[in-house]
Amino acid sequence: MTSSVITSFFLIAGAFFSLLAAIGVLRFPDLYTRMHAATKAPAFGLLLLQTGAAVYFSSLYTTLISILVIVIIFLTAPVASHLISRVAHYTGTQKWSKTLIDELEAESIIPEASEKTGGEESS
Repeated sequence: MTSSVITSFFLIAGAFFSLLAAIGVLRFPDLYTRMHAATKAPAFGLLLLQTGAAVYFSSLYTTLISILVIVIIFLTAPVASHLISRVAHYTGTQKWSKTLIDELEAESIIPEASEKTGGEESS
């Protein structure tokens, strides 16, 4: 009885966070905010879903696989989101009109040709 209640809680909470992520992707105004919704909430939702699966099956193998899935998601999702946002910024993807701070505005993502050659001009 207790195991099924705990499992149900984790599965419902995980589904709720995944639903919030889907709503965020549909409702947010630009790529950057949508990307935030598409990485943060689903990662937490997946954590809860995998925890529910580990509790339900309660075997060492299932628990290890669940932990492995959680670790992989938490390592890859932020990196992928960061790289996508850098490429979007570099290609000039429009930001939401109410965006106040752009920390990459003054930063040059790709070094100039003179910096690539160590400051020397080619002859």
